[in-house]
Amino acid sequence: MLKEKARVLLEQALAENESLFLIDFSVSSDHTIKVVIDGDQGVSLQDCMAVSRAIEHKLDREEEDFSLEVTSAGATSPIILARQYKKNIGRKLKVITEDHNYEGNLTAAGEESIVLEWKTREPKPVGKGKVTVQKRQEISIADIKEAKVVLKF
Repeated sequence: MLKEKARVLLEQALAENESLFLIDFSVSSDHTIKVVIDGDQGVSLQDCMAVSRAIEHKLDREEEDFSLEVTSAGATSPIILARQYKKNIGRKLKVITEDHNYEGNLTAAGEESIVLEWKTREPKPVGKGKVTVQKRQEISIADIKEAKVVLKF
């Protein structure tokens, strides 16, 4: 019952700000409601507070005691949805598929696939030495086991 009420309130809150979208939602047996959101332009503290208030202010603690946690997908969280790839175009990603590990700049993202580009040093076709080569790989989102943004410090 608490889970259904919280989900309806969450969906209403997300409908009010269409740049936000749900990554994860759960209600544990001890009535802890956990919500993880992301946004096309990122997620601000105000976004988390607005979603939290939209849920918390419409649930009655007298009926059921609960705790509520609304967070944004962290910078090191895996990318799960196609929509998340679009917001990360231009950033460096590490992508793991069944057959390969790729690391490159995300240059395009659609509903079905992404494109990574990177430079690598390869032996010259003729003679000694190496030459820098631009590589490009289109990867089906369905084939991706894990994808994360590579953070630079």
